[in-house]
Amino acid sequence: MTYHRSVSVIALVVLVVGLFVAAVGVLGFLERLPRNRFGGVRTPATLRDDETFRVGNKVAGLPIAVGGVVGILGGVAGLAMTGVAAVVVVVIALVGTVGIAAAGGVLGHRAAEAVPEPAPELPAGCAGCQCGGCGITRSVGANVAGVGGE
Repeated sequence: MTYHRSVSVIALVVLVVGLFVAAVGVLGFLERLPRNRFGGVRTPATLRDDETFRVGNKVAGLPIAVGGVVGILGGVAGLAMTGVAAVVVVVIALVGTVGIAAAGGVLGHRAAEAVPEPAPELPAGCAGCQCGGCGITRSVGANVAGVGGE
């Protein structure tokens, strides 16, 4: 395999990675990315529930999409160039894509951490009465307006 062909293959890989990253970023920003284990910001905070995943990926979506666009542009430029300039452009594009997407992921993680945890749900049939003696609310961990007997 020649030097030029190797650079072209690497540029093509950066282009495809950029397309994937940009697509995930746009889907997250538009709140169309379902909670999953493969794409988007996947930290313990964002995977807590659907709401935190949505918020985290909405905040991270724009920077991640921009990182993907950097990869796309760098891959296209790398395919159009030859020699050392192509290698430099492709490496810069790859580093830029990863760096910008990682920064977006940090922002999304912080936004998901800021979402308050939902109150624990009471069991069916318990309306959160003031009795406090049944022990059901204590086992759930609720301590709202005197519920929980404490």
